[in-house]
Amino acid sequence: MDSVKILNVQIDNLSMQELLERLTSGVVYTPNVDHLVKLQRDSSFFKVYNDADYRVCDSKILMYVSRFLGSPIREKISGSDLFPAFYEYHKDNPDIRIFLLGAKEGVAAAAQQRINAKVGREIVVATHSPSFGFEKDEAECDRILEMIRESGATVLAVGVGAPKQELFIHKYKDQLPNVKIFLAIGATIDFEAGNVKRSPKWISEAGLEWLYRLTAEPKRLWRRYLVEDPLFFWLVLLQKLNVYTNPLRNSSSDLDRIDYGTPREALAAE
Repeated sequence: MDSVKILNVQIDNLSMQELLERLTSGVVYTPNVDHLVKLQRDSSFFKVYNDADYRVCDSKILMYVSRFLGSPIREKISGSDLFPAFYEYHKDNPDIRIFLLGAKEGVAAAAQQRINAKVGREIVVATHSPSFGFEKDEAECDRILEMIRESGATVLAVGVGAPKQELFIHKYKDQLPNVKIFLAIGATIDFEAGNVKRSPKWISEAGLEWLYRLTAEPKRLWRRYLVEDPLFFWLVLLQKLNVYTNPLRNSSSDLDRIDYGTPREALAAE
């Protein structure tokens, strides 16, 4: 499978249709600028990311950067585009049964009702909105795993923000043998519930969705977009000049030493 390397991440160079056709099992993450910045300093997030089966481009900015680096990414496949495309693609497939994990109380249930009404069947079989800091509570995580098992779901879509959602999937996926597909989908549950409006398509296509989100939630997102993420463009320039080095290049051999439940970034609210 073709891929494009941006900084220390290999991004699968697939179209949406190709991904939907190939995705019969596995873990899907959707890298964006914020993820790539986190992946410069968080060794546990880096190792978990490397273990995914699919990493597809979540950002128009990454598409522009890939062209600048000389290896164009063919299509943006954000989690909020992939998830509705996924359930529409499988609307008549009874083997696809989805569990939604994430969002605030009642939001995931609202998303379930709207999705099932659109699809015309109970494709979302159950939901759960976890408590703040749930990833640090093993007892709550055990209860969530039991809910997923009892639901009969074959797909788990987790929307609790990065890197918590990726860390959760990696840590617990082997305890969910009936789940074949794991999707990390960020704010998609809020979009599906109608709780949060997505940016207009022209804004997204122009690579300005970050600005739309910043103006909508400045208190929560100002630091991410104005302080942390600009580092990305300096690192891309270093890659273009062939002087970028992966700061975590020696980390991949230490996977078993990592405590996936409590990395510094995972404890922060997204």
